Amino acid sequence: MTIRFIAASQLPTPWATFMLHGFQEEATGKEHVVLTLGDVTTPEPVLARVHSECLTGDALFSMRCDCGYQLQEALKRIADEGRGALLYLRQEGRGIGLLNKIRAYALQDDGADTVEANERLGFGADQRRYDICVPMLEHLGIQSLRLMTNNPRKVEALAGDGVEIHERLPITTGRNPFNEHYLTTKVGKLNHMMDLDDFTPASDVDIERDA
Repeated sequence: MTIRFIAASQLPTPWATFMLHGFQEEATGKEHVVLTLGDVTTPEPVLARVHSECLTGDALFSMRCDCGYQLQEALKRIADEGRGALLYLRQEGRGIGLLNKIRAYALQDDGADTVEANERLGFGADQRRYDICVPMLEHLGIQSLRLMTNNPRKVEALAGDGVEIHERLPITTGRNPFNEHYLTTKVGKLNHMMDLDDFTPASDVDIERDA
């Protein structure tokens, strides 16, 4: 896999000023970014998250999933630590694309769960790939990860591609009445390693809805 580094710039956020590194897949033209904070080239394992694009959750504040909540929580943790990396992969809808995700949402509105909806559309439950992370990590000099994820498939895939996973850290935030079935499905059908009782609300809005 050939991925070209394009450019880097500062990116101020509410939690810290990160460096934003842009990359492009030569074969597809698809663009990915990595946010880094501090010196990530030292041998100590880097606090990191590999996050797949979710327009509805990350940018439109959807409460149907926990993606946007996880994104913010990961950036906060990295800022608190003063060192880390967030790889943002353009793999919308677990790899099926935005419009197909909306089609899947329509099926979920009629009672399907998140896995059933993808399968009814002719897709696998999760079509994401993680080999694209390897050249970006190598370019940035990142040697080992303390990976924030609940997804065992992500850990296995990255390790299988040669990425050293020093430890896995759970990331459990954003549970609300609109995503409880989604989270339950991720545990039951996608084998995500998380206990719903460990989830914390991500905002005052969620706390009010849970009351």
